[in-house]
Amino acid sequence: VQLQASGGGLVQAGGSLRLSCAASGRTFSNSAMGWFRQAPGKEREFVAAISWSSGTTLYADSVKGRSTISRDNAKNTVYLQMDSLKPEDTAVYYCAADPSSSYFYISNYDYWGQGTQVTVSS
Repeated sequence: VQLQASGGGLVQAGGSLRLSCAASGRTFSNSAMGWFRQAPGKEREFVAAISWSSGTTLYADSVKGRSTISRDNAKNTVYLQMDSLKPEDTAVYYCAADPSSSYFYISNYDYWGQGTQVTVSS
């Protein structure tokens, strides 16, 4: 099972990026999926999550209103559209799948991608 995150890069403040996370090895169409991020010297933190049906989406306060999580179950892929990016959004972004309970906690997720670097310049 592999989660491949992509779409990161260097962008100026106010810009946008769309992260993708493609799953292979099994289908996650019946599983919730999430995005987390880890900035240098900081702990990994929750960013957003989406239920298997897309009926529920959750966001950290820090990205709410600027980010949109979505998924395409036919493609086994989850996306994170990030707009109005700020320098404080700079981090490695990780996708994760199949939380056992609450979407907010790292320990609840069974599968993780390798991360994609997002750097926002001021």
